[in-house]
Amino acid sequence: MPPNNRSNPLALAVLSCLYERPMHPYEVAQTLRHRAKHESIKLNYGSLYNVVEGLEKRGFIRVTETVREGRRPERTIYEVTETGSREFIDWLSALITTPVKEYLQFEAALSLLPALPPGEAAALLRERINELEHRLNFSKLTMDNMRKAGLPRLFGVENEYVEALMQAELDYVRNLVKEIEGGTLEGLEMWQHWFEGDTDKRPPPPTPEL
Repeated sequence: MPPNNRSNPLALAVLSCLYERPMHPYEVAQTLRHRAKHESIKLNYGSLYNVVEGLEKRGFIRVTETVREGRRPERTIYEVTETGSREFIDWLSALITTPVKEYLQFEAALSLLPALPPGEAAALLRERINELEHRLNFSKLTMDNMRKAGLPRLFGVENEYVEALMQAELDYVRNLVKEIEGGTLEGLEMWQHWFEGDTDKRPPPPTPEL
């Protein structure tokens, strides 16, 4: 699979399951959900079957057998090929070693923040702070329950990473609100100037050219 086809983490997750042992797609989905991987990788059954079909076409997985249990529909069992095993390791290694640009929605919102009045922007950011605090507390509770259940830390490192990101974002947004409300944010006077006077005739704030 050329690098430009390595865009769907669900395909990597499917390869991961089949790297362990042969499975049918429904079992792959259940395995991912049981291990809470759907919290890190977007999972739905329609996409899953499309991914399986794509991996088979590329020669990364192949059908081993078709089974039927009672009156249940036939289920096709897949296994990873040697080429698929190499692709799985190469792809996973590349994701771990090489940072890539991810176009985050909050990053986009921050880039357009001057389109809102400073006070309104600060109020909305405070709402985000409340939501981040709630999600961070829930994540910590989940991690505590995982440890109480005896699961080793290894199986929760992705949750630790997400917590670290949320904490960093929370600290940043808190500081940004503090600067806006405290009047210390560089460019705040210009920002406020854009929202003075007749707002119905106000042009959008300019975007500086870099």
